[in-house]
Amino acid sequence: MTRILSIWLPALAIERWAKNADCSPDAPVVLTVEGTHGFIIHAVTQAAAERGARAGARLTDARALDPTLIAEPADPSADARLVERLARWAGRWSPLVEVDGDGFRLDVSGVAHLFGGEQGLARDVHRCFARVGLTARVAIAPTAAAAWALAHQAPCICGADVAARLAPLHVSALRLGADTVRTLERLGLKTVGALIDVPRLALARRFRGGEDVVDALDRALGRKLEPLTAAPVDPPPRAALRLEEPATHPEAGAQALERLIPDLVRQLQERHLGARRLALHGFRVDGSVATASVATAIASRDPRHLQRLLADKAAALDPGFGFDAFALVADWIEGQGAAQDSLVEEPSGERELARLVDRLTVKLGPRAVRRPRPEESHLPERASGWVSALAKSEAIALPPVQRPQRLLDRPEAIDVIYATPEGMPRRFVWRRAVHDIARVEGPERIAPEWWRSPSSARLRDYYRVEDATGRRYWIYREGLIGDGRGDLPGWYIHGLFG
Repeated sequence: MTRILSIWLPALAIERWAKNADCSPDAPVVLTVEGTHGFIIHAVTQAAAERGARAGARLTDARALDPTLIAEPADPSADARLVERLARWAGRWSPLVEVDGDGFRLDVSGVAHLFGGEQGLARDVHRCFARVGLTARVAIAPTAAAAWALAHQAPCICGADVAARLAPLHVSALRLGADTVRTLERLGLKTVGALIDVPRLALARRFRGGEDVVDALDRALGRKLEPLTAAPVDPPPRAALRLEEPATHPEAGAQALERLIPDLVRQLQERHLGARRLALHGFRVDGSVATASVATAIASRDPRHLQRLLADKAAALDPGFGFDAFALVADWIEGQGAAQDSLVEEPSGERELARLVDRLTVKLGPRAVRRPRPEESHLPERASGWVSALAKSEAIALPPVQRPQRLLDRPEAIDVIYATPEGMPRRFVWRRAVHDIARVEGPERIAPEWWRSPSSARLRDYYRVEDATGRRYWIYREGLIGDGRGDLPGWYIHGLFG
């Protein structure tokens, strides 16, 4: 019997936004899209919903109920890309996955026993999505339309009696248009059960020339087939090697790698791709698998470089009772067209640096090799961070301002002597040393980020100063006299020039 699993992610947009937003989870935030007559609410947080905001309403109407709502732009295209990635990940439950708006429908016929039954399958789906921070509603039914309807209105596992499960649901569960739903409600047909009791001929005549209500009802009840259509996915480049006899010697992995690399590189060249991550799988005769993998800083299909990275890990694979097959897979790939590095055949500095990073990462581990990354913030301590050297880099426009070469992890308090409360500093004490200031440049005023910082945060006036010995420092005064946000202003050192 056919069994369809429907997975609906009701809070996908707001949960995806919350993962990347620096905002309190209890904030009344709404995500908006542009409509014909102004902004329309696309998704809401729980706090915003409690204050009357709902998806589909106009932002101006919602703010009339609560002016404190925080509006942020929605990104439906990013939501759709996330759903596509999740669809590939959902292949763990079924080989046939169909993307269905903000969810999926999977053909799980004959699959549930692998998870301890359909109840176990549903629990595994909930557990896996909760692990990545997403709320999922799940239903299993004999038809795709019924599974979708139950997931959206009454999540459950439906047996053969589909009509009984669908009967109490609202007619919108049949995925009819808004005009058709309103017409049915005016006729007193508010539930699927009421619609089932109406003669088919009467329904066909009433909605002739409009939406086919009978067809929607037949698909839900299984009277009409609705096959799932999975999006075509190109398999990753893969090279395989089968051995006539099990190989038990320690060098089997390294020798197999030498034969697999040329085949994999040829596939990458034909598809104009470069590998960002390679995995060598050794299949043992007892059914177990040994895996060695490496990642690269930039896409590469240089056979010598790839083999050098993976050679040591391949040689360390434990053959156990023997390997009878190997597979080399480029499971992370990026487009890479043909390019000439230079006219005089000199190596590219970028590529040489990337290869050095790759070798260091293999030797020391990905956590030990990091690179600085600019962040979207005008506060100096938040304007940069650290990320793995193998992570994908994204360009961020930096403001044309002068910053010190050495920035302290945290600003350190200093004692400053100045002529007036708002005057230039003349002398400061830092780490028990007295510095007489010979030259001063500034101030550069930096206001607090009101959307992140508390209301008591104070603005800063930064100065570039040089002491009598020629050393240059970056100091700032936090706050102003009478700003109502604390006592007297404080002075701090934040960086050193040169």
